[in-house]
Amino acid sequence: MRIFSPQDVAAALSYPDLIDALKDMFRSGCTMPLRHHHPLDKDDAQQGMLLLMPAWQKDGYLGVKMVTVMPENGSKGLPSVQGNYTLFNAVNGSIVAIMDAGELTLRRTAAASALAASYLARKTSSSLLMVGAGALAPYLIDAHRSVHPLTDIKIWNHNGDKAVALANTLAKKGLPVRAVDNLEEAARAADIISCATLSTDPIIRGGWLKPGAHLDLVGAFTPAMRECDDTAVTVTSLFVDTFEGGLQEAGDIVQPLNDGIIKKSDIKADLFGLCANNHGGRTSETEITLFKSTGAALEDLAAAILVYTQSK
Repeated sequence: MRIFSPQDVAAALSYPDLIDALKDMFRSGCTMPLRHHHPLDKDDAQQGMLLLMPAWQKDGYLGVKMVTVMPENGSKGLPSVQGNYTLFNAVNGSIVAIMDAGELTLRRTAAASALAASYLARKTSSSLLMVGAGALAPYLIDAHRSVHPLTDIKIWNHNGDKAVALANTLAKKGLPVRAVDNLEEAARAADIISCATLSTDPIIRGGWLKPGAHLDLVGAFTPAMRECDDTAVTVTSLFVDTFEGGLQEAGDIVQPLNDGIIKKSDIKADLFGLCANNHGGRTSETEITLFKSTGAALEDLAAAILVYTQSK
């Protein structure tokens, strides 16, 4: 059995390799039960949640991720998402690897958004607005940079000081990034908008999205959470990472569905369909696209297998 530190996981998961691994896994598929949500306090979501995410291949690998999500951890200087991933041999049941789930989750989540953007954002997209300055933000920026020629990156956060701090850190690495305090102005100008927040109320308005924009929604992973308004889901072509997760867990999809704002048939495809070329993705330069990610255990399994096999 191998044990992989966060540094080991990071070293094994370059975005080009990880995006290819996700694409291959979405094409080949695996068994993937819906994620288990266990609120630590059913009356107060801010108290945290335990997530269990299993997935397995026949005659291949089996894995399960155990993660805690603590929304208040940012104020304590701790990551909001922590946990571990256990990888098994699916034939004999032996444990082959244990690895840090925080780094794994950050990288596979960012890679899934970049994979979707490779189908849905304009190939010439050069400007990115990052909404949120938490742990996931720099990963999303790097992942999107790996598939699009970004020359103008802006960061907005409800706490402006955090946006400035992250922008300064990334700028020192040579990235063309700066913090902004006018969210609407930045959103109206962006080719790609990526949101990674724990918001329960809409942040991005559909009326702000310019022709040809791509909206990447990552943060809201329960039906009670929301990052965009009803207008956004009516003026965009809708895509999800998985239909099962999008229709059951994503507040940005579930709430307007329940209110009759959209229909299930309005969702054009998921990543299974995009990666299998059952849907061609973006259809024009002016089409506005929206990708809603809730996270899928398949993505964790693909990433964990890549970490393990690269080490061998």
